[in-house]
Amino acid sequence: MRAVVFAYHNVGDRCLRTLRARGVEVALVITHRDRPDENIWFRRVADTAAELGLPVMYGEDPADPALAAAVAAARPDVIFSFYYRAMIPAAVLALAPQGAFNMHGSLLPRYRGRVPVNWAVLHGETETGATLHAMEAKPDAGYIVDQTSVPILPDDTAGEVFEKVTVAAEQTLWRALPAMMAGNTPQLPNRLAEGSYFSGRKPEDGRIDWQQPAAQVYNLIRAVAPPYPGAFTEIGGRRFVVAQARRPQAALFQSASAARPGLHVIDGQIVGVCGDGGVILVRELLDDGGTAAPVPADALSVFLTPLSKEENR
Repeated sequence: MRAVVFAYHNVGDRCLRTLRARGVEVALVITHRDRPDENIWFRRVADTAAELGLPVMYGEDPADPALAAAVAAARPDVIFSFYYRAMIPAAVLALAPQGAFNMHGSLLPRYRGRVPVNWAVLHGETETGATLHAMEAKPDAGYIVDQTSVPILPDDTAGEVFEKVTVAAEQTLWRALPAMMAGNTPQLPNRLAEGSYFSGRKPEDGRIDWQQPAAQVYNLIRAVAPPYPGAFTEIGGRRFVVAQARRPQAALFQSASAARPGLHVIDGQIVGVCGDGGVILVRELLDDGGTAAPVPADALSVFLTPLSKEENR
């Protein structure tokens, strides 16, 4: 099997290595340049391609005629997309006579669209995974080749879940490739009516509404925790990011039930009180003033009114 691979991020790195390990001839790798405004915490596919001795080109615009010409010149049997960030035009997909396939970070048909891991954590899901599917003009809509599920534990952040999904993607591709290379690609139904679709998220979507129930606030914190931009709150005109948090046992902070929703210092600890009376124990609060430095509880005294169990009895 001869392939052209569109790839980026950790899933791109691992799946590209999996293709090589299975004996797929990778004729061309197309990836993105890093954006200067983005936190690059993941592996660069351009580096992976260089390490493996594979030809690579940057393709920010998949509709660029030069990109289509390069794909055609590579004469692929198949096209793979592994976390490439743009929709590939149908005319380019048609250049692969044995089909074009994408690795998506959810259990399709659920969570089609952008940043599926973050959305799954935000909604409190207990399971997600990776799905290899055929590419069509409509996003994440083609038939399913294979998929692998992973658990989402109650305190998992999206970054931790993404690590699991990356392994699931590698496992899915490894398992599917022998049949694909033999010309027997499975075609399982992708019933879109039974699934869901979500668009991308912006940093501003991480604003915490402390009036919401504690479960929803905690899911937001987990869903966008670093290395993502982080859930944030504003106090006294300054923005603070809740980088690490836990939901403690209610008995530990019973005194917080009388406090107004928002951040408080209770017994020397930073605690978020939510609209339902539930609490979030903030383990790491970052000052988002440019340094992203951790903020100790005593440093918040100029913004917050310290509370104690005695004061709230």
